[in-house]
Amino acid sequence: MKDHAMAYDALPHWDRRTARMAGALYLAIALCAGFSIGYVPAQLVVAGDAAASVSNLLARQGLFKLGVLADCAVILFEIAITAILFDLFRPVGPKMALIALIARAGMIMVMAINLLIWVMPYALASGADGPQRAQVNALAQVFFDAHAMGVFVWQLFFGVHLLALGWLILRSSGVPHALGWGLTIGAFGYLLQGIVELTFTDIAALDYASIALLVIVTLSEVGFGLWLVICGGPGPGGYPG
Repeated sequence: MKDHAMAYDALPHWDRRTARMAGALYLAIALCAGFSIGYVPAQLVVAGDAAASVSNLLARQGLFKLGVLADCAVILFEIAITAILFDLFRPVGPKMALIALIARAGMIMVMAINLLIWVMPYALASGADGPQRAQVNALAQVFFDAHAMGVFVWQLFFGVHLLALGWLILRSSGVPHALGWGLTIGAFGYLLQGIVELTFTDIAALDYASIALLVIVTLSEVGFGLWLVICGGPGPGGYPG
């Protein structure tokens, strides 16, 4: 028991500057993703009406390009925070930290592919006119649908990441365990919604359950980011004993 405690006492404490950087990245991702994933598509894409959606893309190019810029920022921020979280939590549980790293890296790859899918309708429509427009509209609808489904694919990877991160937080005595439980429980919201949407399951109870869980995990993610920014990580003795 003594050796176990000494092993963890020998571990370095978090670098507060790095931890605060992770918190700032968390909050920046929340803002950029909320805009690019939550707001922009809702303003541009008209469900089941490719012609209207393409017209919106061309009429509101500034909004579209700003959304693409926000998506690019999210991907770059995600790469940075993935590396930082692995470095911070590796002393707590190397294998679980690696799982969190791989899962979030997989999510980033899907996000990058999904960004390419998102810009394709604009690339096609900006150079088409007359007889080509009908074909472009039909193809654009395929890309719109693929982009929407792509979000649910990366949610599966993110759900696994949050399960691992929640476990790591619960193993860290210096991090508020309420955040760990929130991430762990709320992670099932991403997993549930992803599975329900990708399997085209239409059960209202599952939709309500996923929404409730997503509210929990969103509050926990923002709370974790704020805690990192304000506190800069755990103080002395912040690793499990």
